[in-house]
Amino acid sequence: MEEENQDSEGPSFPPVSTKIPFDLSSLQYVVAAADYRSFRRAAEALGQYPATVSRGVQRIEDVVGVSFFERCPSGIRLTHAGEQFVAAVRPAIEQIMRATQTAGAAGRGENGSLSIGVLTSLAGGFLRELIEQYALLHPEVSIEIRDGGRAEHIAALRSRQLDIAFFTGNGAIADCETAELWQERVHVAFSADHHLAERESIEWSWLRDQKFLATKCAPGLEVHDYIVRRLADYSNYPAIKIMPCNQETLMNMVAIGRGITVVSAGWSFVSVPRLVLRPLVEDEDIVPFSAVWAPGRDNPSLRRFLSLASKLASKDSGERLRRLI
Repeated sequence: MEEENQDSEGPSFPPVSTKIPFDLSSLQYVVAAADYRSFRRAAEALGQYPATVSRGVQRIEDVVGVSFFERCPSGIRLTHAGEQFVAAVRPAIEQIMRATQTAGAAGRGENGSLSIGVLTSLAGGFLRELIEQYALLHPEVSIEIRDGGRAEHIAALRSRQLDIAFFTGNGAIADCETAELWQERVHVAFSADHHLAERESIEWSWLRDQKFLATKCAPGLEVHDYIVRRLADYSNYPAIKIMPCNQETLMNMVAIGRGITVVSAGWSFVSVPRLVLRPLVEDEDIVPFSAVWAPGRDNPSLRRFLSLASKLASKDSGERLRRLI
């Protein structure tokens, strides 16, 4: 009778042997599918095929003997048993990841590590200065820079696979802390032969009939949306071609006259033959950049990095104010 009362309080999971019959990856698939409510989006965030994620989830369901997800119009959602399972395994996964990172640092004889996700060029500007100064102040810390998209970096932050990331914008992000650090003016990239390349600055009204290029990789989607948003005032949907290449290749395509694009001011430090950058003139084309990290991240290297970022941001803000006076 006592066992029956316990069963009535919620679904119970059958006992398993001391040898766990599934790996950590499968557990991560379950948690990611729960977070994204889609096997496809979870697979994209983890760099896997949707079928791989789906099979990994099904393998654990078969072992445990319950279904974790059910179909709904917007994708998938957790069952009651799935909610209990994810709530139980999430802290365990985070603990395993922390243990792996700590053991790896100890094995390499390092005193700390810092993983940084970026969307923009590190050729120059605030972010380059921040990382460069931090490396000089803390040469014992191993610094890893990861390129990637916004969704990919956010998933990595939540799973503690990434310490900090830098994005455009300053909006709140669920389960993350954010701090706006600096601003950059958006520039238009032209070929040196383009008739607008002779202008010192650019107005959006001059770009209504231009052919824009954006990369399929990050930050191409944000660039695409930005162009559409800024040209919407002129009741004209811009011609934007999505290219299957990285940002560096895209900039070279712009330089040889295949189209134009928009970039942050950081790209003004990159030398590409026959590539010309001109600033957009409107205040709306000054975009904020923010640091994003997971709350409660217990990494001394990250705390020192955030402290330095705050000091540099205050200095950068003061210099901008002096330029305006």
